[in-house]
Amino acid sequence: MAIKIPPPYFCTDISQTLQLEKEKELCPIWFTILELFRIFFPSPMEVVEKRRQLVLWLMVMVESLLFLCACCAEIPPRKILQDEDRNPHIRLKRSEQKVIIDNGLVEVTIENPSGHVMGIKYMGMDNVLECGNPNSNRGYWDIVWDDSVFDKMETKHVKVVAHTADLVELSFTKKWHFTTDYGKTVPLNIDKRFIVRRGVPGLYMYGIFKRRHDFPEAQMYQLRIVFKLKEDKFGFMVLSDTRQGMVPKGEDRDSSRSQTLAFKEAVLLTNPSNPQLKGEVDDKYQYSCENKDNKLHGWISDDDAVGFWIITPSNEFRTGGPHKQDLTSHVGPIALSMFVSTHYTGIDIDVTYKKGEAWRKVFGPVLIYLNSASSDDDHRDTLWNDAKRQLSEEIESWPYNFTRSRDFPHAEERGEVCGQLLVRDRFLDEEPMQAQSAFVGLAAPGNAGSWQTEGKGYQFWTQTDNTGRFSIKNVRAGEYNLYAWVHGFIGDYKLDLNITIQPGYKINLGTLIYDPPRNGPTLWEIGIPDRTAAEFFVPEPHPAFVNSLCLDATDKFRQYGLWDRYSELYRHGDLVYTVGVSNYSRDWFFAHVPRNTGNSTKWSTTWQIKYNLQDVNEEGNYTLQLALAATSYAELQIRFNDRDAVQPSFTTSRIGYDNAVARHGIHGLYRLYSINITGNRFGEGDNAIFLTQTRSHGSFDAVMYDYIRLEAPAV
Repeated sequence: MAIKIPPPYFCTDISQTLQLEKEKELCPIWFTILELFRIFFPSPMEVVEKRRQLVLWLMVMVESLLFLCACCAEIPPRKILQDEDRNPHIRLKRSEQKVIIDNGLVEVTIENPSGHVMGIKYMGMDNVLECGNPNSNRGYWDIVWDDSVFDKMETKHVKVVAHTADLVELSFTKKWHFTTDYGKTVPLNIDKRFIVRRGVPGLYMYGIFKRRHDFPEAQMYQLRIVFKLKEDKFGFMVLSDTRQGMVPKGEDRDSSRSQTLAFKEAVLLTNPSNPQLKGEVDDKYQYSCENKDNKLHGWISDDDAVGFWIITPSNEFRTGGPHKQDLTSHVGPIALSMFVSTHYTGIDIDVTYKKGEAWRKVFGPVLIYLNSASSDDDHRDTLWNDAKRQLSEEIESWPYNFTRSRDFPHAEERGEVCGQLLVRDRFLDEEPMQAQSAFVGLAAPGNAGSWQTEGKGYQFWTQTDNTGRFSIKNVRAGEYNLYAWVHGFIGDYKLDLNITIQPGYKINLGTLIYDPPRNGPTLWEIGIPDRTAAEFFVPEPHPAFVNSLCLDATDKFRQYGLWDRYSELYRHGDLVYTVGVSNYSRDWFFAHVPRNTGNSTKWSTTWQIKYNLQDVNEEGNYTLQLALAATSYAELQIRFNDRDAVQPSFTTSRIGYDNAVARHGIHGLYRLYSINITGNRFGEGDNAIFLTQTRSHGSFDAVMYDYIRLEAPAV
């Protein structure tokens, strides 16, 4: 570091100047002090130059001190950066093979023109994705269509939609052509969008998919985003505050390290790479979650104290409503953003697009968020809590105002619907009751409850407050029906009015009244009308088939093999429930399944409800309200007081594809049956109802009950 000191301008004699230069070379510090003395105590001839030299020499003195410090010790690296350093302008590099976006926090590499995410560089990790996989198997969109054909939706063109100091948005597109694509790729026009913003350590992704009216018929069963992370790094999975922990590696599911159980997704770990996981069960469906709760999940690399998270701030683009269950993260390590699937609904959900049916929809945006922490502290909690903080920020910012597609409307282009919902049940209260914590939503026009199987449009849901008031905000323009269901009451509400949402408008529906199905006073009831079987008896798992991520009481139903516990607990006869004596949380098994008799043989099972009636009205009509929480390849037959009657009094016929028992769900699709019975079918005193699940082709032919109520004739 060179410090150049000019000769003092007040020296008028050249010899004096030469002498001063010599003094400066021999002793620079003494020379500096001497010159300061001359400045502060000048001769009369030097007064004119004093002020300007004072400023100059003070600057020289500061530079000299910095130089001396540098000679004595090494200056530590700067840890506090200016705003421009923290949030540098976003750099974009493009070649024939790839496109790179770098905002100084993350560097995202996308294959050109396929639109596959090849790499995400963060902190000291050159790539958080699995580099051993081909480019098409790291971060990608995929769809399952028609005969279970996987299509990774490779695109043909890339366009820079925006490149500013604050963000880069890219569009990867492909148009479907009958002559070249028929039978080969899903008949969709595809637009995959990627956004990197200044100051955000992550990647926003959304897709715009369109069908023209002349496209051929297709079934689109599943649509999602998939990320496959570095297997040697990410081993700690986080789904919620209670479901988190170390999970096996992908290789641990191989036949040499595990044993396949009743279906291919479930394995028993026999020789895992982590010995602490030996004897545990792994099944991706154990990590499922309802749409309303599926907002944040991801993985942690303990070695690097780095987190990788999928953040979904809105469910408007998901199918099946707020209670549809779907996959999250699972062993691989794999992180998913699920948009469409038949999981927990089966083919009952509408995923068929006919020729002549035009359609377009925006899925997302979702945020792929990365964060880091010091490895010295409790980095797992730090990363998880920070991810939850980021989720709150994203929800607060919804709908985003930085997207550049006209297909994604901003807040000012959306509408709002508000009102109040009351429940009228004169057998409980003479006055209408406030529908507290009811789910109220807007979905495509249809029948009451049709939102459960609606798989094409947008849905917007909220919950009422303690007075039944609700406000559904940020609704896309379009035509909807208003639907609702109320905890503690059976059935579905639908407002018999089409609601047209216009940008910027707020619709006040006033007070709405729901009259739940009811024909008479309650004689007895079993369960709670909440559309799940969670209140019934869920047994402890067999000690040999435990997953430690499902040990919390609220997640016990996710354990493997619970269906087989029925045959162990009721080995000498089927379930008998006595009204007034039995307790449904202890004495009503959560799933009505076949009996396993060994040797791969299953028998149908008949459950019995015993109850006592006085003053039977033989000419009146009684009603059995039967609410089912799930059905899978089942038929439920009901007989009154005669178990051996050839013809049942009622049958559901063959119903259900949701497979909730095998996939560790506590519910699937909700169904309600109001069964009328004439009074002459009953007798005064002891009575019995026999519930027979007739199908026993497999362990998972089953129903789950939500609620059962017997009503007397109305007075």
